[in-house]
Amino acid sequence: MLLVLAALVGVIVSLAAWGFLELIHQIQVLVFTDLPGDLGYHSGPPAWFYLVVLGLAGLLTAYAIARLPGRGGHVAAEGLKVGGGPTEPVELPGIILAALATIGLGLVLGPEAPLIALGAGLGLIAIRSIRRETPAQAQAVIAASGSFAAMAMIFGSPIIAAVILIEALGLDRDRLPLVLLPGLLAAGIGSLVSIGMGSITGLSTSAYSLGALSVPAFAAPSVSDFAWTIPLALAIAVLTFAVMQLGLQAHRLATKRPFLLVPAAGIAVAALAIAFHGASGRGANEVLFSGQDALPGLVSSAGTWSISALLLVLAFKGLAWGVSLGNFRGGPTFPALFIGAAAGILASHLPGFAITGAIGVGMGAGVVSVLRLPLAAVVLATVLVSNGGEGAGPLIIVGVVVAYFATIALARTFGPPPAENPKAAAIGGAAQPAAESH
Repeated sequence: MLLVLAALVGVIVSLAAWGFLELIHQIQVLVFTDLPGDLGYHSGPPAWFYLVVLGLAGLLTAYAIARLPGRGGHVAAEGLKVGGGPTEPVELPGIILAALATIGLGLVLGPEAPLIALGAGLGLIAIRSIRRETPAQAQAVIAASGSFAAMAMIFGSPIIAAVILIEALGLDRDRLPLVLLPGLLAAGIGSLVSIGMGSITGLSTSAYSLGALSVPAFAAPSVSDFAWTIPLALAIAVLTFAVMQLGLQAHRLATKRPFLLVPAAGIAVAALAIAFHGASGRGANEVLFSGQDALPGLVSSAGTWSISALLLVLAFKGLAWGVSLGNFRGGPTFPALFIGAAAGILASHLPGFAITGAIGVGMGAGVVSVLRLPLAAVVLATVLVSNGGEGAGPLIIVGVVVAYFATIALARTFGPPPAENPKAAAIGGAAQPAAESH
């Protein structure tokens, strides 16, 4: 019966997740392409436009945080963590509003955390509407299945979604099959819906769903590739840790006066994007947004990026990401992928470091530094560079392991890791309490 219900939830959640992601995409097109054109700015939005839009995003997000149940959802500066109960349906309006304002209006966060909450909340609605007195464990399983289905939409793969959530949940041997089978079924249906909705509606899901990147062929790594992998992974771990700490500090400040500080943070992110445009000559959108839309273009046009432009995008997008992490609502994964890929392209200018291996290492190191999920980081980075062949795989594993232990060491030296934060949000609700899940 759980499998049947998980399949039904998979369909419902997948349709809702597709609508959510398509709505975000259409908001971005309307606000940053159509509206400036209607105002007469056919070559792109003027500088003041970004300040107004991101300030408005701050006001909407502050309202969701301060006035609606659930405080807008997951705090991205705390990572993507487990603990507590699943997202309650009453919290969904605030989470959706905060996510639409954050992601749709250009802040540097991704949709994975709101999708997880959306899937869990809709799963609870489904099972409670069938039988209100359902045991708590069954509710948790169906909530987790909803999260699996929603995550499969954004990654375009049920395997990646399953690996991330299973590793994050930290399930023991007895509970793993109970969550895994309904979750995989729901995730598989989520991927089918993703494929089918694109063909039925004519709307391309490639605008928001990740797939394998266009990278040069890379058959086997050399000694020099391995030699550069370790310092690159260490550098990304340090950069990402600094960004996450900035996010935690920003979050502590934002909770005091959200209606003042969150819009101010949005304006600060806009100012960083404008400054990047002035310093590099490249578009402000390279700094704004979560990065999954721009990632394929960044990789395919890597040869057009100068060293100075790569350094500038790492600095400005890193700062914008840190400010967004603490003030707005969304997920941290996709900006980590973008930052990691940019760092990998920069490192590929080193002698003997193949660009495909460098990009794979960069993305894997960025993801594991944020999520603390080594297997998920390896799988995600490997799939994204799979078009280049098998040569990047060993480098990605080494880079992820190095970045993981470097992040743990930094956390122990300079502060408690986000995983120990008792306020960490739940993923699907099938996890142990936060104090025990670590």
